[in-house]
Amino acid sequence: MALRKNFRLIFSCEHGGHSIPPDYQLLFKNKLSVLKSHRGWDAGALGLARHLSSSLESPLVFSDISRLLVDLNRSLHHKNLFSEFTRDLDSKTKEQIIREYYFPYRNDLERWIRNRIKAGSPMMHFSIHSFAPNLGRKTRKADIGLLYDPSRFEERTSCIRLQSLLKQIAPRLRVRRNYPYLGTADGLTTYLRKQFDGNNYCGIEIEVNQRHVSGKLWREIRHTIVTAVNKLENEYRHGHNI
Repeated sequence: MALRKNFRLIFSCEHGGHSIPPDYQLLFKNKLSVLKSHRGWDAGALGLARHLSSSLESPLVFSDISRLLVDLNRSLHHKNLFSEFTRDLDSKTKEQIIREYYFPYRNDLERWIRNRIKAGSPMMHFSIHSFAPNLGRKTRKADIGLLYDPSRFEERTSCIRLQSLLKQIAPRLRVRRNYPYLGTADGLTTYLRKQFDGNNYCGIEIEVNQRHVSGKLWREIRHTIVTAVNKLENEYRHGHNI
């Protein structure tokens, strides 16, 4: 079956930084080390997202507000929407945080996608993240993860093909699908799948192992991902069969 020819790319980065707005900095007094840890942000993710957006001339929606203030990649009902630093705030303050940071970000991205779809362009959305090399005592055995919903044809076939392209370009990298998380877990792409059908929206999360962010392979990994996504986009435009 031929891949769709007329889709457009958009990139997002929900956990691009560890900054805290002035009104809430007292909540994080003496917590800079936590903010700069993997709990506070996705190291390297925003740099990769910007590189993809610039190289492929596609829009990028991002936030550099720490997920410890409010997690933009979680549903309103999720237990980890607020962290231990903010979950005990009064309801009025929480509503203010959601109104000032959560909804503007998510609405901006959704608006971009909706407007493009209305203009006749199906959208492929890449949400860019990074993951900690270890979870407790468990070492995560992947360099790059591709998260998607296996029940959606475009997402499944795109990730299978993207995995193949990544391996062709950089055989030594270990690329796994729906690892280290499931693509159907609570997240922004999961929400957007409920807003747009599979013919118009393809949501994929790219996860990069944080052990590479300041290492020797980081430049190669960024180049590899950009090249692979560019090849995938070109194959779509030319109706490549997979």
